[in-house]
Amino acid sequence: MEKSKVLVVGGTGYIGKRIVQASLAQGHITYVLQRHEIGLDIDKLQLLLAFKKQGARLVEASFSDHQSLVNAVKQVDVVICTMSGVHFRSHNITMQLKLVDAIKEAGNIKRFLPSEFGMDPARMANALEPGRVTFDEKMVVRKAIEDANIPFTYVSANCFAGYFVPNLSQLGTLLPPKNKVCLYGDGSAKVVYMDEDDIATYTIKSIDDPRTLNKTLYIRPKENILTQMQLIEKWERLSGKKLEKLNISAEDFLASMEGMDYASKVGVGHFYHIFYEGCLTNFEIREDGSVEASQLYPEVDYTRMDSYLNQFL
Repeated sequence: MEKSKVLVVGGTGYIGKRIVQASLAQGHITYVLQRHEIGLDIDKLQLLLAFKKQGARLVEASFSDHQSLVNAVKQVDVVICTMSGVHFRSHNITMQLKLVDAIKEAGNIKRFLPSEFGMDPARMANALEPGRVTFDEKMVVRKAIEDANIPFTYVSANCFAGYFVPNLSQLGTLLPPKNKVCLYGDGSAKVVYMDEDDIATYTIKSIDDPRTLNKTLYIRPKENILTQMQLIEKWERLSGKKLEKLNISAEDFLASMEGMDYASKVGVGHFYHIFYEGCLTNFEIREDGSVEASQLYPEVDYTRMDSYLNQFL
């Protein structure tokens, strides 16, 4: 079967650049949206030029120019959007509604993957304020996609390793703790930690797969389902150093939100659902017809967290 032509929107971002690389690696003709608003962002421009050297095609368009988006979309079969939904960086989820309008008008897209990649927003209807805004906005985008009868795949990739693994899931740092580690409750909630390159690999494998059409693709391989305590123990074995554990009750954790800025409150709310409620693993995937990536694509040798942690020794 001929591989689909792919347009990546947000290709210079944290997950977007990996999606571009995976698309090229898997042999897809790959377009990357180059927005007029790039301005003086030299890092983004140089990344786009690096993609071009690797064979990607740059296509100029702007979210303030509807026709330019339509023209970009008409050149491909699949659109993948990776615009940021992280509040402490930038938050552009609802900008995708303009992309939905362009896809609807173009009328040629076989599959649209909107910017999701974290927790499944359809399962977060009771999420805490203010963090629920992330899930509410993603559901607004989903509704627009489905109302427009646009074929889709939603990717739920759980916890990005870069943000959750080396720091042993500590807030406010990306590096391993030296002496003490905060344990959420008793650290027994099951969490899914995923290498970002693996997320990109699974995502691209799904775009031409009829088994993922109009479904949610959960990336939840068995060996990467770990409790926070198991993650800490892995680091202790690798580093040869025991850490002092400070247990934080759910009540104290939620109370810590008081006085925080908006972005921090959003983060704390998300951590609460992951590490106290176990929202990533407290359901069976197939109960609603959804699918799991490592079962669909067993040939992918995904990164285990021992291997991921090794680079921080």
